[in-house]
Amino acid sequence: MERIGLFYDSDTGTTKRAAKAVKAHFDDLEMTAPIPAETATAEEVLGFRHLVFGLPTIGIGNMPAGWTRLLARLEDADLSGRTVALFGLGDQLCYGDSYVDAMGDLADFLASRGAKLVGAWPAEGYECAASRARRNGSFVGLALDEDNQPDRTPDRIAAWAAALRREFGLPDRA
Repeated sequence: MERIGLFYDSDTGTTKRAAKAVKAHFDDLEMTAPIPAETATAEEVLGFRHLVFGLPTIGIGNMPAGWTRLLARLEDADLSGRTVALFGLGDQLCYGDSYVDAMGDLADFLASRGAKLVGAWPAEGYECAASRARRNGSFVGLALDEDNQPDRTPDRIAAWAAALRREFGLPDRA
């Protein structure tokens, strides 16, 4: 069975906790332990056919430094044949005009290099005014708000992980 590469960047530790929560829905043989984007190489990323990427949006729509550095290392990469799921964290009330924008920017980068994006998440239940990660009524990946909706995170991660298992061709968990 192919393993899924799980990469993240976290400025306050919240995205790292979310990455560990995602990982908990997969067996060790199916998914790697969370790998920091800051230290990841292009070769590590390209070593997986299935990938899960997590990141917060920093301030008003900015990508975290670790992802900026990793994307520079992936600038010339061909991601064709890779299936990628994204999860993003942000504050939909304080940053309602740029909620999880970094996730949308990452999706655009990956798609422009041939990656197949999976794991879209419904935009219902969120109060943001705008987001570069929202397309056709859904987010390009799982949107989490630990500032305003932390009680919804466990159920959202569980439902999203179950959907990813199917999209990655893995059996449902017993």
